[in-house]
Amino acid sequence: MTRELGDFEALSFDCYGTLIDWEAGLGAVLSAWARRRGLQLEGDALLTSYGAHEEASERDHPTELYPEILARSMRALGAELGAEVTDDDAEALATSVPDWPAFPDSRDALHALGGNFKLIILSNIDRASFGASEARLGVEFTSVLTAQDIGSYKPDPRNFAALKAEARRLGVPEGKLLHVAQSLFHDHVPAQRAGLPTVWINRRHARQGWGATPPPAEQVTPNWEFPSMAAFAAAV
Repeated sequence: MTRELGDFEALSFDCYGTLIDWEAGLGAVLSAWARRRGLQLEGDALLTSYGAHEEASERDHPTELYPEILARSMRALGAELGAEVTDDDAEALATSVPDWPAFPDSRDALHALGGNFKLIILSNIDRASFGASEARLGVEFTSVLTAQDIGSYKPDPRNFAALKAEARRLGVPEGKLLHVAQSLFHDHVPAQRAGLPTVWINRRHARQGWGATPPPAEQVTPNWEFPSMAAFAAAV
């Protein structure tokens, strides 16, 4: 059966990488640290090295709050590269989320979509950190589900089970929830395993590699793909 974007009643969103530019936020702190330590690693290479440690930290410490994950991951990166990570260095990354910028098109796209859909956040974040990002986005979401609430980080299937349970609680009929995200690894693979159709906001469409996001664990084909939230909102 062919489905249209307008067939859905609720949209669930990843936040960091999709609505908030987490690579810009991470990169600002990590690059400054790398320069102070005289490291030659920079840009996407630095993000890729860091991203592997964040994924491992989230997998191995699922109940830690995201600021603790950030600090742990930076220390692991320093250990890998043989570069010092002081407590101040780790704290700078752990407390940086409120400074991470929204993508320029996120606010307007969310306002447009909010007129037709329930908007749900499913994010690898803690409540306090998300509060600052929500203020940047200028949108009140119908529901917000965080790793802190669920006790695990995407791509754990528990996160998508919690999302589906929340959609049912909101009265969204089966098959009327569409998941929207950038990360194939964190979102599209587990969302489709959970039976959810997905939209890929391919923020890195003009860049090679995966950046701070690990490559998908298996082949996945999103139902729709757009280069930006603006393009997605216009299509809807």
